[in-house]
Amino acid sequence: MTDNDMPVSREVAILAGGCFWCLEAVFKDVEGVASVTSGYTGGRTDAPTYQQVCEGGTGHAEAVQIAFDPAVISYKDLLEIFFAIHDPTSVNRQGNDIGTQYRSAIFATSDEQLHTALDLIEYLGETRAYPSAIVTKVERAGRFWPAEAYHHNYYVRNADQPYCQYVVAPKIAKFREKFASRRRKPD
Repeated sequence: MTDNDMPVSREVAILAGGCFWCLEAVFKDVEGVASVTSGYTGGRTDAPTYQQVCEGGTGHAEAVQIAFDPAVISYKDLLEIFFAIHDPTSVNRQGNDIGTQYRSAIFATSDEQLHTALDLIEYLGETRAYPSAIVTKVERAGRFWPAEAYHHNYYVRNADQPYCQYVVAPKIAKFREKFASRRRKPD
């Protein structure tokens, strides 16, 4: 077996930081990320729909499930990008998107992820990286429900829409500027 035949080691990260279209668009551009799926997690309803989640009664957050290669990008590096592209100091809100479904949350899929997230939040607080306290919740991951198909790859298919131009595109630009070395290489 050659090095090229070795199976890729993959981990899964689940992050919520406002509209999942923003997170999906950024993390699809990150080197070492194999896939990004928009969906819902952290709620009480089985198989929630976008409409149910938007109404706020299910307890779910819009989130992304990120499959990544930890040999290329670490979980901590993913979290550093996550904290840079959304406001972790805003309770149940990202810009004009308001409600518990837009909360800032990290859903750890392992004890190591849980400790990494808590340690990073503590460090960011100690160094006063933000003018206000970080409100991002860290909890163990539960069931992740993929969103309806029309949400997947939303930015690529709808880049000319105003929401994409004024909300999603600036987050992508911020990532590309701040984390240029983490950007996916062209195929």
